[in-house]
Amino acid sequence: MAGKRSGKTVVVKIGSSTLTSERGTFRLNPVAGLVAEICELHAQGHRLLVVSSGAVSSGMGVLRFKRRPSEIVDLQAAAAVGQGRLFHIYTELFAHESVVTAQVLLTAFDVAARTQYLHARNTLKRLLDWRVVPIINENDTTATDELCFGDNDALAAQVALLVKADLLILLTDIDGLYTADPHEDTQARLITSVEDPGELECVRIGHTGVLGSGGMGSKINSARIATSGGVETVIARGTRPGVLETCLAGEDVGTRFKSRPLGLPDYKLWLLYGKPAQGRVTVDAGAVKALRGKGSLLPVGVTGVDGDFAVGDAVMVVDEDGVELAKGLVTYSKKDLDRAKGLQSSRVAEMFPQASPEVIHRDHMVLVC
Repeated sequence: MAGKRSGKTVVVKIGSSTLTSERGTFRLNPVAGLVAEICELHAQGHRLLVVSSGAVSSGMGVLRFKRRPSEIVDLQAAAAVGQGRLFHIYTELFAHESVVTAQVLLTAFDVAARTQYLHARNTLKRLLDWRVVPIINENDTTATDELCFGDNDALAAQVALLVKADLLILLTDIDGLYTADPHEDTQARLITSVEDPGELECVRIGHTGVLGSGGMGSKINSARIATSGGVETVIARGTRPGVLETCLAGEDVGTRFKSRPLGLPDYKLWLLYGKPAQGRVTVDAGAVKALRGKGSLLPVGVTGVDGDFAVGDAVMVVDEDGVELAKGLVTYSKKDLDRAKGLQSSRVAEMFPQASPEVIHRDHMVLVC
């Protein structure tokens, strides 16, 4: 079943506002139109992955909820009601074009745990080789606050990095990113191109729909993640006719975030964006200099330890002013590092004979500034 690799790899994120009305009923016409576009691009040889919201909102429709629940258990239960209905609609629509789909449910744990991350990547790549269109959603029925992407924009960015996509398209209910919230400011102007998401700190962002969990702020953050891994990103209106082909062709539509790769290997991109930090380690000026010189972090350079982390967890490394310098995997627990901080290596070796001489080895660290 494997097909010849051709075309581009494109991740399309479809939001709740595109999929369902405020009552939670499916918007069949726009959804069918998007599926038809995806099938056309698929027939042209492109590799398409769909990250779909809508499980919770679909469940809300059946349960006749007027607003999105705030309790985790309510969200999980609503997703359990809606997930099957959502995938059934997709399956039926794609089947009309003889395109095979696969349901893929992920949690943040599948990204944070390196082994799970690699398994997820291999599965998605194999599905693409088989010319299958993965329909991906967060596994809302089991995800918790601690192991949750927060919204499917973040999930879409992670998927784009997983498969080394050429393009990430974030579909929403407005034309793109504006200088202010267009729902509240009639003078708001569409921003058509962004070279660096860091330039957008002054943009006033608002509006999260009654059904969704994300907003424009989450889309900007997702664009920052994806573009730093070399994935160009477009935010555009999901109901615009021909929106996907227009985005793929590089034509003017929505807001296009230019690719700005950091040049990091896959492992360090995963460490930077896929592995949540469980604590913070403060270091002195000497350690700052060593880290910026591509050295490892030793116990002697550590002046403070915060959080609750174990061996192998990720932590942020900050200077004494609290400025983030790096992120890395620690070889000490929080308890042991509290005892070892500020000590010379010879003294640490006496206290912990089996411990690594480095708190964080340079191979398991990525600089953030």
